Amino acid sequence: MTTMTAAYADQILLWSYEPPYDFYNSDQDEESLRELLENSYYAILDEEDQLYGFCCTGPSAQVPAGIPLGAYEEDLLDFGLGMKPEFTGKGLGKEFLPFVLASIAELHDHKPLRLTVAAFNQRAIRLYTGLGFTKVTSFDNRGTTFITMVQT
Repeated sequence: MTTMTAAYADQILLWSYEPPYDFYNSDQDEESLRELLENSYYAILDEEDQLYGFCCTGPSAQVPAGIPLGAYEEDLLDFGLGMKPEFTGKGLGKEFLPFVLASIAELHDHKPLRLTVAAFNQRAIRLYTGLGFTKVTSFDNRGTTFITMVQT
């Protein structure tokens, strides 16, 4: 895990996921670029120092609509992550997520973790559940249901 740079952020903004995961596509604009560069985002590189994915921590990992609904009241460290589209759906998350979790634990003194995932993303939910995350709550935002999960 390394510092997010403008070059990595530019690559991430170009990623294009297949439906229904296109929900996770980013807008290619200045606001999206600033989000990646000015908040707690990290680039994740492979063995050849090529961009493989990213993660974020703190408020950047929260869905704002969940805040007034109490989804983030418990004092936990929120995190989010994404893999380069060509690596998704191939079982590679079983190596990627533990790496991300270990890296975040090192940076944040093993603080308890929470993530938010779109309910339709069953392959991610299976991965999270398999690595010890359990559902806490759900909420809707603009027609999408989100689930918060905590590491148990």
